[in-house]
Amino acid sequence: MTLPADPDQPEKSEAPGRRRDDLLGELLRNPLDPGYAAAAERRGGAPPPKAGRWLTAAAMLAVGFLLAVAYHQAVQAAPGTSQARDDLVADVHARQQTADDLQRRAAELRSQVDQARDDALADSAGAARLRDLAAGTGTGKVTGDGVAVRIVDAPAPVDPVTGRTAEENLGLVLDRDLQDIANGLWEAGAEAVAVNGQRLTATGTIRAAGGVILVDFRPVTSPYEVTAIGPPDIAARFGDSATAKRFKRYVEEYRMQFSVKQRTNLTLAGAAEPPLKYARTPSGGPSR
Repeated sequence: MTLPADPDQPEKSEAPGRRRDDLLGELLRNPLDPGYAAAAERRGGAPPPKAGRWLTAAAMLAVGFLLAVAYHQAVQAAPGTSQARDDLVADVHARQQTADDLQRRAAELRSQVDQARDDALADSAGAARLRDLAAGTGTGKVTGDGVAVRIVDAPAPVDPVTGRTAEENLGLVLDRDLQDIANGLWEAGAEAVAVNGQRLTATGTIRAAGGVILVDFRPVTSPYEVTAIGPPDIAARFGDSATAKRFKRYVEEYRMQFSVKQRTNLTLAGAAEPPLKYARTPSGGPSR
């Protein structure tokens, strides 16, 4: 006997197992919540997932193509860059050689002028006074006994694990090192000082520019030799100075080379004469 359905009772749902299967199937068929889809439609519609993947792939291909083109251009430009650098280095060397030749020519002409002046003043006391003044100011050639201080850059340290040369070398000779040595020699009684043949004067400078040491704007390189003419015991005086002791510590710590040797019959060339700015007339009035 079948009983009629009670209108006041809700209808019975389907079997629990069947309801669970329908929910899983619906979730697999429509993984995106309808609310998200509606929101996307209100914003004007979002591209489907496949379109997004295609756009990403296209962007990656474009970036890869640009990198390949840039690398190809860099490889093609490398020989030209290297050639330009070699040309610049050759030009610098050629100009340095020209400057050296002009410097030697200027020294020869200056020597001829000095000789002509000495011949003209041979029988007067003025010639000897001029020679003394030129020697004292550094513009005249001097000869005598003295000392030679030699200092050399330390070799670049090598990493014992990788075998690569370290970029930083604390044992390089700096411009202030040459300044300290020159000042130490003056303090020890030097009458004339030169760095790698470049005579120092009262207005001379030792400075660095672009990693190169300049003495009166002329480059000098390692090994550096600072020579000085002075009293007979100048080598001993400088060797016992605080400056020499400090550089001896540098030899132990940074493997620099440093030596102090007494020399006889040294000859130091004169420096270029500074440009004349002021002079005094025989009447005593100033003149330019």
